Amino acid sequence: MTTLDTTLGPALVDAAGPGRDHTTGPPTPIDAARPVRARWRLPRPVRRIGGPVLLLAAWQLLGDGRTLAPPSAVVAAGWELAATGELGTHLLASLGRVAQGLALGVTAGVVFAVLAGLFRTGEDLVDSSLQILRALPTLGLLPLVIIWFGVGEVPKVALVAYGTMFPVYVNTYAAIRGVDNKHVEAGRTFGLGRLGLIRHVILPGAVPGFLVGLRFALTTSWLIMIIAEQLNATSGIGYLMNQAQSWYRTDIIVLGLLIYGALGLLADVFVRFLERRLLAWRHGFEGS
Repeated sequence: MTTLDTTLGPALVDAAGPGRDHTTGPPTPIDAARPVRARWRLPRPVRRIGGPVLLLAAWQLLGDGRTLAPPSAVVAAGWELAATGELGTHLLASLGRVAQGLALGVTAGVVFAVLAGLFRTGEDLVDSSLQILRALPTLGLLPLVIIWFGVGEVPKVALVAYGTMFPVYVNTYAAIRGVDNKHVEAGRTFGLGRLGLIRHVILPGAVPGFLVGLRFALTTSWLIMIIAEQLNATSGIGYLMNQAQSWYRTDIIVLGLLIYGALGLLADVFVRFLERRLLAWRHGFEGS
């Protein structure tokens, strides 16, 4: 050992601390005896409901019953309306209108997307017109729709159909045109004709885009309905909220908003169920 090693050796050992050598290597018995702190985390379901629980607690404390009813008053109002059957009547009326409008809007959106996505002539005839109509505000058409169809059920269903057609069309059309051309070439290699490519390659590849459009359409349908039912309506959740406004019943107004939110959540759960069933072949990133 040289003079430099002899001088610095003990100093390095002392600087490293007792029981640890200055050279890299396996931990000493002293290091192994140190306790390892386990990282403790709340279960995910608890973490997911923690935010809503805190929000409800703050709402209960801040609600004054006049400008904003507390959750306890909202629950009491819902129980009262459910007991008399009034809530069920209005809820069924809203569900019926939304179902009819969605059936028409989603069907039209898919048909137009297929025509514009599969055929260049269809794209030239359909896409530019729909893009112009999509820029028009849906609720801004309400006075014109009332002039055309009157004040009955037809204008409400027509507005929902009009508003839900465009999300389905845009996303499905983009998904059709976004199908990887390598898959198309592979289908031709296996002997698929034009109809076979459409059935087995293009349309299945467009299903994810269609489901995204359907999710937006379901949300849009309730946004339109909450306004349409407050004008020239005699039933529905929106009508119930409009009547409650005249009597300053903020508990019923908040109840209607919560019902719309719950229906939107159920619609999203339904689309997620469809994704799991229809897209079982696709394995994507699910978060870390």
